[in-house]
Amino acid sequence: MTTPSPLPDRAYHRSGFPSLFEVLSRKTLPPVDLFSFYIYMRDQQRSVDYLDFWLDVSQHLSLCRHYVRRLHRSVIEDTPELEKETSKRSSYILDNAGEGPSNEKGSTSDQRLSAFLRSDHGSTNHSPQGSLGSNRSTPGMERPRPSFMTNDGSSPGNNSSSPGQISSGADNVPKREDLRASAEKILYTYLLPGSEREIIIPQGILNDIQEAIEGPDQRSDPELFDAAKDYVFQAMERDAFPGFLQSKGLGNIVPPSMMMRLIIGLLALFGGFWTAFILIFRDASRSTRCWIILPFTICVYALFSHQWQLDPVLVLAGFSEYTFMDFSRIREPFIKSILTRRAIVLLAAMIVADTAFCCLFIFVPGKML
Repeated sequence: MTTPSPLPDRAYHRSGFPSLFEVLSRKTLPPVDLFSFYIYMRDQQRSVDYLDFWLDVSQHLSLCRHYVRRLHRSVIEDTPELEKETSKRSSYILDNAGEGPSNEKGSTSDQRLSAFLRSDHGSTNHSPQGSLGSNRSTPGMERPRPSFMTNDGSSPGNNSSSPGQISSGADNVPKREDLRASAEKILYTYLLPGSEREIIIPQGILNDIQEAIEGPDQRSDPELFDAAKDYVFQAMERDAFPGFLQSKGLGNIVPPSMMMRLIIGLLALFGGFWTAFILIFRDASRSTRCWIILPFTICVYALFSHQWQLDPVLVLAGFSEYTFMDFSRIREPFIKSILTRRAIVLLAAMIVADTAFCCLFIFVPGKML
């Protein structure tokens, strides 16, 4: 069974391992794509809430950009032709808000976007009806948090119910209330103590965000999450990403498969030794002893695959394992070249070890007991 993975918008040819920012920006291909990182954070790192927080904040930024663009278009459409030329300077901040490199730290365009949203605060300064901020203590008012991982295994960020996801329908044009509801949802889902998917961030950062959203300013601009987003990014880059590269950049099997290979390898090792000693002490012919090549080959292949976290036959066939017995093609050129070289070296080591075991027990003199 193979699992399709979304391709990035552009193909990037690199001469080294990708960075975490490239993975999160969807500039990488399987097995080091965003979907693979999500699965790794969920199944192995057990800290997928940090990645979901980062993705939700990024979608909140997209929601803010979409809101500002729509607002700018409506301003231009309502401006008389004679006044459009004189309004260019005043509308420049709207026209350029949110443009530039996607999610780039310190982006001037994102700063202009946040500055505009703060200046536009007077247009609405109350919580939208039904939002989490309207009545946090009433359980019935709390909206269920949509997950980035749907039941059909779709990739993160493609779920239309996610907080920042924008549909193309006219009825789904974002409003200022939607921006505030999105900011509140991030706060009450991830940041407040005891929240549904609480992540650990410094108390000072949490206090600043809570004051900005619930205080008199009632901010909803994406800049208010910058400190928390940077902290989460650095935590993932330090604690999770090296293990992800080790698992997917240098190997192609997941822990359950490794455990299965360990069990099979140990059983085959026991069976190989038992069979070999039985044949030796019954003084069987060397041609008969050649059958021990079967258990020893299985033993060597399984144990070496477990130790290297690599199945060389799968690599040469061009596959990597997402989850247990669920495979996808290796599409990242640099990763494919690294795994192919490791697979060839591993196969050579397997052949040497297997040959040594078989020669030892085939050519040793037999003795009838």
